[in-house]
Amino acid sequence: MHVRRPAVLLTLAAVLLLGAAFVVFASREPRSANASAPDTAEAVPASAPDLPAESSPAVGALFLDGSHYCTASVVHSDQGDVLLTAAHCIHDGEGGDYLTGVTFAPAYHDGVAPFGFWTVSDELVAPGWSASSDPDLDVGFATAHQAGAAKPLENLVGANTLATGTDFEQAITLTGYPDDSEVPAVCRNTTTRQDTYQLKVDCAGFPTGTSGGPWVTAPDPKTRLGTVIGVIGGFEYGGDDPDTSYSSYFDTDVQALYRQTTARA
Repeated sequence: MHVRRPAVLLTLAAVLLLGAAFVVFASREPRSANASAPDTAEAVPASAPDLPAESSPAVGALFLDGSHYCTASVVHSDQGDVLLTAAHCIHDGEGGDYLTGVTFAPAYHDGVAPFGFWTVSDELVAPGWSASSDPDLDVGFATAHQAGAAKPLENLVGANTLATGTDFEQAITLTGYPDDSEVPAVCRNTTTRQDTYQLKVDCAGFPTGTSGGPWVTAPDPKTRLGTVIGVIGGFEYGGDDPDTSYSSYFDTDVQALYRQTTARA
């Protein structure tokens, strides 16, 4: 059975001690009539000449122990350093903990990291994910920093705008890094509603490694930046069929995680 969950995370989960937590869950009612985009991304052109034409430099691969295993993207923030991915890409869920030693390579392709490798830290997932691996909360944020960098990451590669409470049916561009490929897969299609808090899209060729890949609406033709409304994850860790992908619905819980990430000192 094909599972979008990275194999490296399954290995780590086997050695983690089981724990329990008392969790208070926030209301997660879809709010399609009042969509919220808390910040506006600046259209920052980025240069990565060998990247596939449809892929945005703000999307990249997450690396652990020398291999890429998931996908992440830059979302706009005042700090210019916030990453968006699937929760299971940075936290092992129920009984587990946050991963350490993760790096991010924006616009990665063919063994080349044109903007270098960035240290991933300040990982944050919802209590419902860390306590019970709730598939409706398979969304995570983190920050990216590089020693000696004169500018934050967003100034170099641009960023998508995060939106919550949007419609379930939207035309998107989906991007992700398959484990067995050194270039990102890119697809355009229209999303549908899988469940109360789940989105679905049919796009061929998104196997293991594409988890965390952003679902972007209305990308600018020049910058390839737009509004991100989902990431590969959620139901079946993003899907057990590489031709169909899922995402947790971006609602008030996701917005709260974003605000918690951007409110840090």
